[in-house]
Amino acid sequence: RSESESDAAQRRIADEDPNGNERGASTDGTDTEPHWGPRHPGARQLALLYSPGKRLQEWICVILCTCLVMVNSFFLMQHFSMDHMFKLIVAIFAGILTADFASGLVHWGADTWGSVDIPVIGKAFLRPFREHHIDPTAITRHDLIETNGDNCMFTIFPLAYLTCMFTTNAPVVTCEGYPWACYVFSLAIAVTLTNQIHKWSHTYFGLPRWVIILQDLHVILPRKHHRIHHVSPHETYFCITTGWLNYPLARLGFWQKTEYLIENLTGHKPRTDDMQWARKTE
Repeated sequence: RSESESDAAQRRIADEDPNGNERGASTDGTDTEPHWGPRHPGARQLALLYSPGKRLQEWICVILCTCLVMVNSFFLMQHFSMDHMFKLIVAIFAGILTADFASGLVHWGADTWGSVDIPVIGKAFLRPFREHHIDPTAITRHDLIETNGDNCMFTIFPLAYLTCMFTTNAPVVTCEGYPWACYVFSLAIAVTLTNQIHKWSHTYFGLPRWVIILQDLHVILPRKHHRIHHVSPHETYFCITTGWLNYPLARLGFWQKTEYLIENLTGHKPRTDDMQWARKTE
């Protein structure tokens, strides 16, 4: 491998490992146990929990979501009018902003609460979040289906709602509700793409030029911006669609205040399961 490629690989390790875990946790150099990456004991265990049933669920959700996107795209184009242009722009922006907040809310909830041992949702939906903190580059090794399956599952419902709206409403009602339909569709598309955008924020080689431009313009989640979340204990900058809301939510202390409220009401400490997986040694 050329020197430039080696240098680039080292930069990737530095970018993906802001806590220095790959280089060992001890200061005397005696600790050789990997604390980050695919060799981490917890990462290996979590990767093995990805089941054939989970894979089937992801395939079904991706196929259904893709079909619904195509159907609703047809209906939106069919009913498009220049009279809607201003409301259309506002609806698209509002949909993306809502998706960014929703991504933060789901990301925060899955990172902070619950356990992989919870029946059904633990292994199926919380497992990837635990794996991601101790092996952040695992997502770059996931294919299209594994990356996007769960997000497609969530957006099937609003997309199905839109399809029902377009096929059952009278034309005049559809025309009046067009801005709302654009908002819901924009929200659904942004949510569908969120984990793909997240994957790109961890990818330092081979990204299409247009993706890099969108990251640099902060139209989608930038790579350096997302690094802030990956500083242990992973307690801020949860929004991963565009990341636009991360700074204002951090300034407000939104996540910390919400965690404080929940901990006082329930007695459950945030990120307990996350920390347990990070500390696994066998």
